[in-house]
Amino acid sequence: MNDLIYLDHAATTPLDSAVLDAMLPFLRENFGSASTLYSIGRAASEAVEEARISVARLINASPEEVYFTSGGTESDVWVMFGVPSAKEKKGRHIITSKIEHKAVLEPCKILEKRGYTVTYLDVDSNGLVDVDELAASITDETVLISIMHANNEIGTIEPVEEIGRIAQEKGIHFHTDTVQTVGHIPVDAPSIGCNSLAISAHKLYGPKGVGVMYIRKGSRVDRLMPGGGQENNRRAGTHNVPGIVGLGKAAELAGERMPSEAEETTRLRDALISGIESRIKDIRLNGDRIKRIPNNVNFSFEGVEGESLILLMDMNGICVSSGSACTSGSLDPSHVLMALGLRHEQAHGSLRMTLGKDNTMPQIEKVLDTLPGIVNKLREMSPLYSGECCPGGGCK
Repeated sequence: MNDLIYLDHAATTPLDSAVLDAMLPFLRENFGSASTLYSIGRAASEAVEEARISVARLINASPEEVYFTSGGTESDVWVMFGVPSAKEKKGRHIITSKIEHKAVLEPCKILEKRGYTVTYLDVDSNGLVDVDELAASITDETVLISIMHANNEIGTIEPVEEIGRIAQEKGIHFHTDTVQTVGHIPVDAPSIGCNSLAISAHKLYGPKGVGVMYIRKGSRVDRLMPGGGQENNRRAGTHNVPGIVGLGKAAELAGERMPSEAEETTRLRDALISGIESRIKDIRLNGDRIKRIPNNVNFSFEGVEGESLILLMDMNGICVSSGSACTSGSLDPSHVLMALGLRHEQAHGSLRMTLGKDNTMPQIEKVLDTLPGIVNKLREMSPLYSGECCPGGGCK
């Protein structure tokens, strides 16, 4: 394991040792339910509220605007059903983009079957939403706009502040999935102007199975899970106290480390991008080169199948992916890459490498020493690769 090079932090991050230390007492002696009145229950409740404060501080929110969930997917699904339900009398129109996470797109499909109209915005070749097109798509029936802060596959940062201003002017609920950005770049909920946002702990060195839904004061969102009165009667169920404590600690650490971590991962990211571009021909960098989160690298390799790349990289002790971990079992090409205008073969030949706080320049150098040989080997065996740049351009 010491020689393993892990480059799939967009899928999940390793649990920080300080986070584990914070969690352990609530797995052992302080095991009480946060809803009980005796001492170990009160200790659990206090820890939950301390974590709420830490998360709120990270996104510049009030603690009462922070609701704990099981993760980013639940938070997204909650708002995608909770807002239309709360505002059904106003209208039945939703605006989103073609590159959203499936936690947004799948609820949209369900809502369409229930009579809602959904506008799926196109993106440009770098994955950016056109704000003017979004504004022109708004109708009197629009009740919800959901555009992610940064895309999980290609790393493109969307113009969420502009979208937030438009949504506020029109009185429309604006939701943004910040799973890939919170803890890695500054996320200021009031500055974005969103009514809600989603966070997942395991993307910022916290535990799996816990997340956050931020709901701005005054925003109407029906509860997704009825039952007990937890989370101000908006999200029922016994609190995952160890997980919530871990998320709180991860949020605290992220606030302290973010500037230096972002600077270092950007340095490594740029070295990886420039190294690949100088050593391998017939490739395409996916996502915006400038408006990009610090840790994301995504390339398409002409004449290469992405799954083979992943397996051969793994054999060399390097963990990478071809896109979203939530759809890794699918044989379909990435809906994100297809939305950029890539051909099926290009989308299937993609590789995502996402960096973390423990990656080093020697690791990047090993990747750059390893990847070109693997690509060349696969191209020699490929009947699809002619040695000429991809038809239609787009390759280096």
